[in-house]
Amino acid sequence: MSDEEKRKKGIALFKKITEGQPRNPGSSRASVPTAFSRFTMEHLFGDVWQQEDLPVELRSLITCTILVALNREAEQRIHFPGARNLGVPREQLEGMITHAAHYAGWPVAASAFRVLNEVWPAEED
Repeated sequence: MSDEEKRKKGIALFKKITEGQPRNPGSSRASVPTAFSRFTMEHLFGDVWQQEDLPVELRSLITCTILVALNREAEQRIHFPGARNLGVPREQLEGMITHAAHYAGWPVAASAFRVLNEVWPAEED
């Protein structure tokens, strides 16, 4: 697959993940260099996320797990709603956060639940 094809596939997936999310320049989506953006769309979303060894929903859940373990709240605000957009049930995110608490620590789980409730209120299910 050409870089241009990867870029197009990556942009399409990124749009699906971020659908309905605000585009706020002051947020974690602040401007990045053009080359970094290109790598993100072509390689990360256009190649890595498109591999056939794992379904995209599982990749999303894995990504969310890593972001919880690393306490990356800004990126959780992007990927938790993205998981929802890809069809990951809220219950799976809650279970993942609870499980991660036992390996990554209670404070990161508490933070992740706070972010999850902020971006995906339980009453919206």
